[in-house]
Amino acid sequence: MTEGWVPCSDGARARGDSLVATGSHGDRWFLVENQAGWGRHALLDPPFEHDLGRALVHRIEDAGIRPLAIRRPGRRTAQIGVRWALVDSRPGRESVRWGQVEAPRDLLDVPLDGSAGVASDRPVFAVCAHGRHDQCCAVRGRSVAARLAVEYPEETWECSHLGGDRFAGTMVLLPHGLYYGWVDDGDAVTVADAYLAGRVEPRFLRGRSAYSHPVQAAQHFARASLRDDGLDAYPPLHEERTDDGWSVRLDSAAGPVTVTLVETSSAPLLSTCAATRALPVRQWALDRIAYGRM
Repeated sequence: MTEGWVPCSDGARARGDSLVATGSHGDRWFLVENQAGWGRHALLDPPFEHDLGRALVHRIEDAGIRPLAIRRPGRRTAQIGVRWALVDSRPGRESVRWGQVEAPRDLLDVPLDGSAGVASDRPVFAVCAHGRHDQCCAVRGRSVAARLAVEYPEETWECSHLGGDRFAGTMVLLPHGLYYGWVDDGDAVTVADAYLAGRVEPRFLRGRSAYSHPVQAAQHFARASLRDDGLDAYPPLHEERTDDGWSVRLDSAAGPVTVTLVETSSAPLLSTCAATRALPVRQWALDRIAYGRM
């Protein structure tokens, strides 16, 4: 490490980086159990042969689905068969379907249209603990997953790279695709409790995976102004680019809300522990909120 180097999540905290609208896109997810240790690419490591892993990832991504490796927190255990889950995070279609195959190669034959597996009404709490991708995810994520598993042992999994390493510990709550960051600064159990009660926890919310970044930002500012933390509050009605940002119209219990956003760039920063070149990142500021139809 170079002199003066600090972990990316420490640097982000020191700078006061914003969590707002930093959740990456994901309409649907395919979760694959891999209880072994992970390299930089968790689905290319044993028990997955490299070529098999590549074929599986390409098949999933070609279907417009996001692949994610999962494993139980704690000591590595022997794996019998391979559990998988197909998750739909699209608003109004949220669902989780679980299945199992005998061998990793059998995953290539699992239908990706939602016709396979058994529907579950239980959520999935996936905490990024992919240390070979970023050390902050291992240091912070594993402790978050361990604490969360005490209260929710069946719902909690460690997962591979989610993005937003500088916001470690990070997690995604499925099926709704709610990204959270810096959850080790608070209480992941409180975040999970709120989710099960149909609410979001705004302090650590990065955004919802099915929505664009402008919509994620608009929802953040609407919640801050109108104080509705309902899970499905402020669904988007329309979004369009403006000269210096975006205009997003959201629905609400009181009628349409139009949020005008200014899009800016941060000062150059190192967004991961492995980054060697500082680059600016996208940021959002509120211009104004208008109520009623415009």
